[in-house]
Order: sequence, then structure tokens, then C-alpha cells
Amino acid sequence: MRRIAPVAVFAAVLLSAPPALASDPATETSHVVQEGETLNGIANRARVPAAVIAAANGLQEPYSVRLGQKLIIPRQRSHKVREGDTGLSIARRYGVPFRNIAIANRLEEPYEVQIGQVLIIPAVVKAPQTVAARERPYFRAPHDGEIMLGFAVRPDGGGHDGLDFAADAGDMVRAAANGTVVFAGNEPERFGRMVVIDHGQGWRSVYGHLERITVSAGHVVKSGERVGIAGDAGEAERVELHFEVRRDGRPVDPAPLLAGEN
Repeated sequence: MRRIAPVAVFAAVLLSAPPALASDPATETSHVVQEGETLNGIANRARVPAAVIAAANGLQEPYSVRLGQKLIIPRQRSHKVREGDTGLSIARRYGVPFRNIAIANRLEEPYEVQIGQVLIIPAVVKAPQTVAARERPYFRAPHDGEIMLGFAVRPDGGGHDGLDFAADAGDMVRAAANGTVVFAGNEPERFGRMVVIDHGQGWRSVYGHLERITVSAGHVVKSGERVGIAGDAGEAERVELHFEVRRDGRPVDPAPLLAGEN
């Protein structure tokens, strides 16, 4: 029986071993998909929710990834304000528009920061320039209640620019698609407490008349995640949810989108 030299055995083990990672998965800001990897596996190693990575890369459900695909891994940072810091100097340091920092931390004019204050520094990612990223988001109903009033926008801009769902006090309101919360606060004219989610490529969804808001501006949310509790804030005459979908600022009938139509 031929004996294999220890050196040869060691070399064979090295050749058969999986390649070492080029960077620490817990800190990398981009990742090239390797054979056999899934989005959930990448997310677990990166310690970033899969939904966050999917939203940053324009991935559509069921969130499949392909060999060799380069994924952005968005990481939210924080900054403890020191003496001499200003909002603008912090924005320049991290390369993040100050407006994004102000929204994420609910800063109001004159946008002063205090020594010792810990600020969220939101991740900034460019929309991926792929065909998939140009597709509309996959929308799901934000509530299971009956639609009391449908979409009916007139050429003169009047009518009703969304759907009103009947709801009960305490009902959960869900994000209709993956995205980033760009507004979570009071809209004094019609809808009272309201949430607006940006889904990329000009698509946004709106949730009004909320009793309570459970997300903040800057948060990345997953489709189906709770964003608030149904209520009768604003001009509502009963507990209900006003839901809108807009593209490039223009109202779009949500009903066909929720039904899975193009």
C-alpha cells in the first residue's frame, strides 16, 4: 500500500478547503455572492436583516441571488456629538446628506446638536442600475378590512386619491412593500398621524388616520411589518386606514397593484 507523505496530505487539504473570506462578514459593506449562498445566509453572517439588503439592492421577492452578483450591505452607524461638531460637519465626515441625518434623528430647525448626543447616521446607497430595479414593487394589502371608499381621481385633481379600509381600534397597519420610512408624524390637514414609505424608483406608499405610529423616519421596513395602529386621527369619521400609492408624486390606483396586476 502506497503511503502518502504528510506534506502531500496537508497540500491536498488546503486545495480542498473553501476559500477564505476576503473580509469580515460582520463589517463588510459589499459582498460578492459565492456558489451555494442565499440571501438569508449572507444576511445572517453580515448581521444585517435580509429585508434591508434586499431593499438596498432592489431585489424582488422571493429575493433570489445569483453567483457572482455584487450586493451592497448597508450599515447604519452612529456618532456621539463632540465639542465643535455641527450637523453639517458631521454630514461631511460621513458623506451623508445632512437632510437624511435630520430626518433619521427628527431634528427640527435650527437643527442644533448637543454635546454627548448620539445621532443615527443612516446608510446611503445608490439605487442599483439593473432591469429588476426598474420594476414596480410587489405590493400587499396594508390591512384586511373591507374597502369602504375606492380610488377616483378626476382630471382636475379632485376626487379620492387612495383606498379607505374599514378597521377596528387596535388593528395593525402593515407596510405594503419593502422600503424606507421617509415620514412618520402628524399631517395636520387631513390624515392626522401618517407614515410615508419610499420604495425606490419613484414609488411611495402613504398610511393615514393612525392612532399610533410604530416606526420612525429612516427605518428600513419589510413588507408586512407593522408601521402603526389604525385610528380615527385627522378628518376620519370612524376607525379606518387611508392608503395611497404614488409614483413620481402622482397618485396611482392601489387596487390593481394589490391584486397583483401590472
